[in-house]
Amino acid sequence: MSRRRRANTQGQSLMAAWQAIPWKKVHRHVFRLQKRIYQATQRGNVRTARKLQNLLVKSWYARLLAVRRISQDNRGKNTAGIDGVKSLTPAGRWRLAQSLRLNDRASPLRRTWIPKRGSATEKRPLGIPTQHDRAQQTLVRQALEPEWEAKLSPHTYGFRPGRSCWDAIAAIFHAIRFRPQYALKLDIAKCFDRIDHGALVAKTQVSAPIRRQLRAWLINPQQ
Repeated sequence: MSRRRRANTQGQSLMAAWQAIPWKKVHRHVFRLQKRIYQATQRGNVRTARKLQNLLVKSWYARLLAVRRISQDNRGKNTAGIDGVKSLTPAGRWRLAQSLRLNDRASPLRRTWIPKRGSATEKRPLGIPTQHDRAQQTLVRQALEPEWEAKLSPHTYGFRPGRSCWDAIAAIFHAIRFRPQYALKLDIAKCFDRIDHGALVAKTQVSAPIRRQLRAWLINPQQ
């Protein structure tokens, strides 16, 4: 069998393997781990939460779900990073899931400029990671999100799963409908540009493998 024919056969088998994944089972498995992290955090059992987080980032099902989310579910799934890869075939998704590990490294970002909301002329920089780094980030987010959902105030709505600006509007309405209240709007100039990333990493207090990966993304990124 020629090399090209072997490659085609392998690609077809990987495509079939990806399409045969039992996604309901994958979602249930990842959700159960996340629920256990959430419950351990609520009990104050930090050691158990850290062990479960390490288990999740190594889980085959969690890796599959991370790849699916960045390559099929996300709106920016066809946006290329610095490596020029815009999309992944089913075989490519399977290979990415197999190779997905925390490796304490971050690929360079593709820098582009997009219009800043509220300004006709001003633009802000946007760093676009590679597909591999996006999958890594999603994998780590799946481990950290349930811990912080257990810690955060019920009255915070930004960048949280299952919440939107409409939830914030409803909370404001219920707070002011019986008596007048003050509403303050704050805009911290260049908050994401100037925020102390070292302090953010220290605040997470995660296990060493996840902490090293966060440092690679936030403190020592390759531009």
